[in-house]
Amino acid sequence: MSTSRRIPAPHWATEASLGIFIHWGPYSVPAWAEPTGAWGAVEPEHWFAHNAYAEWYANTIRIPGSPAAAHHAATYGDAPYEHFLDTWDPVQFDPEAWAEVFAAAGADYVVPVTKHHDGVALWDAPGGTPSTVHRGPRRDLIGPIAEAVRARGMRFGVYYSGGLDWAHTNFPPIRSMADVDDLRPNDPSYAALATAHVRDLVDRYRPSVVWNDINWPDAGKRDGSLAELLAHFRRVVPDGLVNDRWGADVWDYRTSEYAHDAHHENGTGWEQTRGLGFSFGHNRMEDESLTLTPRGLAELWADIVSRGGRLLLNVGPEASGAIPEVQLRTLRGFGEWMRLVKPFTTSRGPAPANPEALGWERSWTSAGRLVTITADDSTPASLDGDRIVIPLPPA
Repeated sequence: MSTSRRIPAPHWATEASLGIFIHWGPYSVPAWAEPTGAWGAVEPEHWFAHNAYAEWYANTIRIPGSPAAAHHAATYGDAPYEHFLDTWDPVQFDPEAWAEVFAAAGADYVVPVTKHHDGVALWDAPGGTPSTVHRGPRRDLIGPIAEAVRARGMRFGVYYSGGLDWAHTNFPPIRSMADVDDLRPNDPSYAALATAHVRDLVDRYRPSVVWNDINWPDAGKRDGSLAELLAHFRRVVPDGLVNDRWGADVWDYRTSEYAHDAHHENGTGWEQTRGLGFSFGHNRMEDESLTLTPRGLAELWADIVSRGGRLLLNVGPEASGAIPEVQLRTLRGFGEWMRLVKPFTTSRGPAPANPEALGWERSWTSAGRLVTITADDSTPASLDGDRIVIPLPPA
């Protein structure tokens, strides 16, 4: 199965170097995960019981003996996961302030989660899906983000979990990578629901990116509805893109996550995604020691850009809507540095190898000029001429 791809990629995507991911949902209320490390740090057979992703809370608390299950029982007793949707009160949600922070960090596009694996929609989704419009916050949380992001000149995209929906299914908890595929809904009814959801997102918000996760229900691949859905998206948004997590040959670009799927980081136009810490959803267990510093973020971003990719960096707001201070500090420090670097990210191309390089440096070309980011703090910034040299932010 294949559909017509965006080849070459639209101009906005080739110019983009930084996107902001937003994982925000009922899981932001407990905001808890065991901070075991980045994906890949724990052996696969133990990862799901010791999942560092707070957005997987609804799954992890159902695994007997997991630290998350113990935490949930001690803190919330026998309260069901739906309790967090009904008590979610985003009193500090300020999409304009979010957009200002993201723009100041140098972001080109923003992709909020519209429905994660828990099956809770953050807009008025069709089909009777649990949503923030009818429960908890009692409002559409996606539309205001789209409006604020676009008002600051950034592109807007949507994340959707097509592969998992725990509100739609009554499967046992996922305990292994094999379970991710075995315990996903594949029936025609879920394929129709997921198709209706994404079509509604496309028609309402005209996203520049549709970022699907995990997979797509097999019934929707067999009956042609996925192909028609993406054809509809491409008619509505002629310069829009879809990622590669559909379980079908329909993607416009490849993705990696932390060190996972690093083999996708080839050529140009690929995208690495990760959190500022180990989790995507807000995890109250992550402090400054587990969060990227401005220098660490700059080093990561420069490495990705030098290799032809772009970074989709996740921000995990608190349930209230406030961005955690530990994340804000990194974004602000990185943004100050990006004011120097951002003008030299257009018309990018690969740089020739520098065998004389001493220490860490990453380079690319921008409009014919060589741009080099160096870890040598004694090197002064040089912003004129054919070679641009900019040191990383202070440690």
